[in-house]
Amino acid sequence: MISLELIISVLKYTFIGYCSSCFLIPILSVFQERKIWKSPLLPSLSLFGIIKVFLFNVLWMGITLIGGLLLLPKFILGKFFGFDCSWEAHIVERITAITCCLCFVCPKVEIRGKENLPPDDGSSPAPVYVANHASQVDLAVVYFLMRQYKWISKDSVRYLPGVGLIMTLGQHVFIKRTGKNKKSVSNLYEQSSNAIQSGLPMFFFPQGTRRMAGRLPFKDGAYRVALENESELIPMSIHIPLTCWNSMYPLCLLWGGSVENVVLTIHKPVKAKAGMDKEELKKKTYDAIFSVIPLIGEEIKDVKKKR
Repeated sequence: MISLELIISVLKYTFIGYCSSCFLIPILSVFQERKIWKSPLLPSLSLFGIIKVFLFNVLWMGITLIGGLLLLPKFILGKFFGFDCSWEAHIVERITAITCCLCFVCPKVEIRGKENLPPDDGSSPAPVYVANHASQVDLAVVYFLMRQYKWISKDSVRYLPGVGLIMTLGQHVFIKRTGKNKKSVSNLYEQSSNAIQSGLPMFFFPQGTRRMAGRLPFKDGAYRVALENESELIPMSIHIPLTCWNSMYPLCLLWGGSVENVVLTIHKPVKAKAGMDKEELKKKTYDAIFSVIPLIGEEIKDVKKKR
């Protein structure tokens, strides 16, 4: 017969292992980010850049872990009394994202085109935000808009320390990417539509994969959701400087060094209506998003010419 003492011991060491993984999983995140910057068109991550990516992820997982554990009792009670803690989870996400960005990326995110943002009044149908996806930095930057969104994420993210917990509490949409999982895809559209009809925007990275050098075609998901709900599509451009990770920020602030900020540009909304051509919508938002992001290859050539 299993004793209570054994159960407590197993739970204790499981919890310790879960918390400790906040320092192990970020190593994988470093490899993922390093892979993005391996292109010959980009500067490879320096040792200092690698350290910053690692600490960025440790801090992200650490803050979300603390916030998630604090919200867990409310989440459990909500299962019995019919309430949730998605708003509180969003606040934890926002604090985490802004803190990580200010600590390791840049002292300010420059936001352009704020006048193009739709009212944040919870009206239905809510808009669908779409943006290019270049780096881990993207996830932090968009929280500077001070808006709440629901994300689409692969199912395995649930098991990441802190991050998975807070996203579960925030009721984001999880999908399985392996194989043709019809149930997962159906769940994506159903949950996305439910969120939009309740007045909560959805955020998509229609490229699907992070890419700094090169421009991947957009996938259908965001546009199908927008058309089914006749939502406004809000295209956004995230321009990440090539010095993002390798700069001496934040240490350079000690001697008054300059830092190139991330620029977030909000473009004019594109209204999706039933019967509209999906490919045309894709092209409109694609052209808008990449209209203000320089071509990496040409950018590097220009820098070499000036030297």
